[in-house]
Amino acid sequence: MFHSVYRALLIGLLFTPAVFPVASASEVSGSSSARVLKLNVSPNGHPPYTIVEKDDRFRGIVWDVTTVICGRLGYQLEALKVPRKRVDSMLTDGMIDATPRAKEWTEEPDNFVFTIPIVQVSEVFFSRAERAFEYFSPADLESMTVLTHLGYKYPNIRDMFTSGKAKRFDVPKDQDIFRFLMHGDDFDVAVSDRLVGQWMIRKNGWQGQFHISKQPLTDVGLRLMLRPDMAAFVSQYNEELGKMKDSGELESILAAYS
Repeated sequence: MFHSVYRALLIGLLFTPAVFPVASASEVSGSSSARVLKLNVSPNGHPPYTIVEKDDRFRGIVWDVTTVICGRLGYQLEALKVPRKRVDSMLTDGMIDATPRAKEWTEEPDNFVFTIPIVQVSEVFFSRAERAFEYFSPADLESMTVLTHLGYKYPNIRDMFTSGKAKRFDVPKDQDIFRFLMHGDDFDVAVSDRLVGQWMIRKNGWQGQFHISKQPLTDVGLRLMLRPDMAAFVSQYNEELGKMKDSGELESILAAYS
């Protein structure tokens, strides 16, 4: 019953047709002639990468980095809340300019251009502090019940689930994954993005209650994915991002969300 309810909730979210343009949260010297970069932040954001505040203000790792770079390149940054299923087509049609994305998550990456990675996204295993779990290979999950994100495929450990050697329990929201792990004795570990988990722990005051595995399940670079005609902008963005990495400015932004 839990599974059917969660799947119904997810389907409703994925097929929500609305696209919500919102006022720019960053302008370059108030200039009306500034060029505009339309960035997808998702309807509810994806903390800590994009965070949508109640008053339609924005922050997060990707938002903060791109705000700085757009300011230096003479662009005004505008946020659009686009449902995941519509992002690729809206990029192709020129209705938006960019979205946070890893190449590995894109079915046809050659149809777009990508910046260099802004930050690494590492899927790791979270466990309760008193039952610390370290991951080395899929076999380590044998006989375990693993909290997983509804709709995610986890190809590296899929055989453990399909063979019945381990069980997965799908949860639609990141915060609920950690609540279930903290309060449910039937769950052994949870798979989550490291930075998302650290954000959830910090936001909810759960410090000291979880252990994070050192070895990741997957590790990919989160970039901006842009329209194919924006290669020149990508080169400029990459140059400025490289400067932020060299100066320690990027690290300061990351530290604010971990």
